[in-house]
Amino acid sequence: MSYSVGQVAGFAGVTVRTLHHYDDIGLLVPSERSHAGHRRYSDADLDRLQQILFYRELGFPLDEVAALLDDPETDPRAHLRRQHELLTARIEKLRKMAAAVEHAMEARKMGINLTPEEKFEVFGDKDPEQYAEEAEQRWGGTEAYAESQRRAASYTKEDWKRMQAEVADWGERYDALMAADEPPTGERAMDMAEEHRRHITRWFYECTYELHMGLAEMYVSDERFKAFYDSMRPGLAEHLRDAITANAARQTS
Repeated sequence: MSYSVGQVAGFAGVTVRTLHHYDDIGLLVPSERSHAGHRRYSDADLDRLQQILFYRELGFPLDEVAALLDDPETDPRAHLRRQHELLTARIEKLRKMAAAVEHAMEARKMGINLTPEEKFEVFGDKDPEQYAEEAEQRWGGTEAYAESQRRAASYTKEDWKRMQAEVADWGERYDALMAADEPPTGERAMDMAEEHRRHITRWFYECTYELHMGLAEMYVSDERFKAFYDSMRPGLAEHLRDAITANAARQTS
């Protein structure tokens, strides 16, 4: 059985012009011609076309494809082994590319627009997007979340470093406050709580006293937040929660 150039083009998803070109350069010469001189392709020709398209998909130039297919030392099984190796390598490359794109998508979704190298420099081995999906599920429909995303998307590596320096400085001073046995309802503790609220407002979203008290409860009830604050000093999460509550009462009374 033989096939017309139009049929082969349909089978292979290529244009008739492409098949004419392959014929002209000797890459795929049809085995037969009709009485009228039209190209007719055999099953063997289709097999060769499949090989050509495989190598072309992997980016091989046509002259290299011809050399590969016409090498008298290479049998069909060797071609299959080579194709398997190339496909395996291509799959691994695509997997890595997909992972990189997925990572970039998550970074964009979280508003952290840094390169992987910059993220490592700023955050070390901590993943700033670890709880991205959870955060979106919990607060994705709020104005505060949208504002936080908008602001964070504009921050540079230097901005994130400055923000972290502020947090570290605040943590050291709060540690000293607790070491001095200052009560959470005292003026110094309430002032530190107010500074904490203003930090959130300055960097992320308008943090009202009501929102701040909600965050304070989460700092104690959510083990992850509790661990973060208690890493500055054991018991700091509860102390801060009480200071935030007292500060809110002071400001709204």
